[in-house]
Amino acid sequence: MTLEDDIKAVEDEISKTKYNKATEGHIGRLKAKVARLKDEVQKRASSKSGGEGFSVKKSGDASVVLVGFPSVGKSTLLNSLTGTESEVAAYEFTTLDVVPGALEYKGATVQILDVPGILKGAASGRGRGKEVLAVVRNADLAVIMLDVFQLVHYEVLVEELNYAGIRINARPPEVTIWKKPKGGVSVNSTVGLDLDEDTIKSILGEYRIHNANVVIRENITIDQLIDAILGNRKYIPAIVVINKIDLADEYTLRRCREKFPDALLISADKKVHIEELKEVLYEELGFIRIYLKPQGKPADMDEPLIVRYGSTIGDICDHLHRDFRNRFRYAQVWGDSAKHKGQRAGIDHLLYDNDILTIILRK
Repeated sequence: MTLEDDIKAVEDEISKTKYNKATEGHIGRLKAKVARLKDEVQKRASSKSGGEGFSVKKSGDASVVLVGFPSVGKSTLLNSLTGTESEVAAYEFTTLDVVPGALEYKGATVQILDVPGILKGAASGRGRGKEVLAVVRNADLAVIMLDVFQLVHYEVLVEELNYAGIRINARPPEVTIWKKPKGGVSVNSTVGLDLDEDTIKSILGEYRIHNANVVIRENITIDQLIDAILGNRKYIPAIVVINKIDLADEYTLRRCREKFPDALLISADKKVHIEELKEVLYEELGFIRIYLKPQGKPADMDEPLIVRYGSTIGDICDHLHRDFRNRFRYAQVWGDSAKHKGQRAGIDHLLYDNDILTIILRK
């Protein structure tokens, strides 16, 4: 019996078990077992591939990966966004490697990655899926690309991403687990929980965690607890783009809008709504503009430094020169992040869009 057979057997048992308080612990253990078996499948797939994968060096201010089934139009979209010549043909598996391109928009340079199409079973290694999903894990944003006539592919893509430990449009659960040598499992929460303590302990037991302090700061599900235990999940934002709208009638388009109200409908081939997509990518990546002001001189308001939201003065130092952080004395900040004009700030100061920054260094 293979690992895949074991997984299917456990998943079948989960689907046949009616969920209620009496069965919650049992279902929790089963889900934990499935997650553990899936991790084992991925490890074996990695070892069979000899550790070889797609070598992609991140470049630019952020990276975006195009995720979809073969022939959905990823290569055409890459060409439309960046002008990169990614091979395009009307048959599956045209892209056999990662093809990078660079989108220049509003002063930001965004690396766009066209990867081979994902099929059902990709997380287990089918169709070089293991390597493709590794690229997705390292991206800053995923574009889930659908064919206007194949909306059902969305569920398959999300399932494969989940299988590979990739969580889109989610954040890590607020759970902290400290293992200890003895004393059993102690569960403390700052909020009311739907999961009872016995269920939590039984799930921990599936991973041989019998002595630990557990602190939970939000009302989590069984799946979120398993993710917190494993600690190897990747959380990345994602948007849905529906392609080939030039081939669809109004009924099909209306169905797309009903099923995916937040999706952007495009035609990569006819370049319909490509400019709108560029703006969406810029906004989703959370770029901000920082204007640098040399000490005693006017700020350069023509060429801002483009960084991601959440950047600190220390991040700007790293961006400018590898020695700036070590030589940093203090900074002055003008803008929304400052309490007053020219506020003196330290290296951990969080910057906002359109801030003006002066960095003072030790000589």
